Amino acid sequence: MFVENLSNDEVNELPLYQFDGGIFVIDTFEKLDYYLPLLKDQKILGFDTETRPSFKKGVVNPVSLLQLTTSSEAFLIRINQIGLPEEVKSILADKDVLKIGLAIKDDIKVLKDINNFEPESFLDLQDYVGSFGIEARSLKKITAIVMNKRISKSQQVSNWERETLTEAQQVYAATDAWACLKVYNTLKKV
Repeated sequence: MFVENLSNDEVNELPLYQFDGGIFVIDTFEKLDYYLPLLKDQKILGFDTETRPSFKKGVVNPVSLLQLTTSSEAFLIRINQIGLPEEVKSILADKDVLKIGLAIKDDIKVLKDINNFEPESFLDLQDYVGSFGIEARSLKKITAIVMNKRISKSQQVSNWERETLTEAQQVYAATDAWACLKVYNTLKKV
């Protein structure tokens, strides 16, 4: 039904796929309080984090951003500015909220280092797609195989700790978590 993998050239020929819903940057506790009811009502969320890249061997920066998305809304939580608040931690520990991400083990570990929690109901897309015969490991290739579209990774190594995230950074961050959710929902229908 699905190809096992695609070459980079095959992926690059596909049409661009990016999040086009509402993006909400949460960088204050007031914004968290405002948007929290929208997040708490969800039963399934796309999940990802972003970290400012380090170009020095052995240097790992702390996580800067946590992305939680619905099919039409992206919540970009600026961990570097507000930490990991209890309200967000409770979503990550909620067994009734399925969180879909890719290669999530390290993401969960760095979040637990900020404010410890017991992660519940996380699904790693890399593990999930294997049961569909997909061998690709990157979100870009998995999205290409399942959705027949390509996502851009051009902002991946940008500075996630800058004062204000650029529009390109916001769309990239939203797309990464949202694409996980879209791929999962598409595969659930197969």
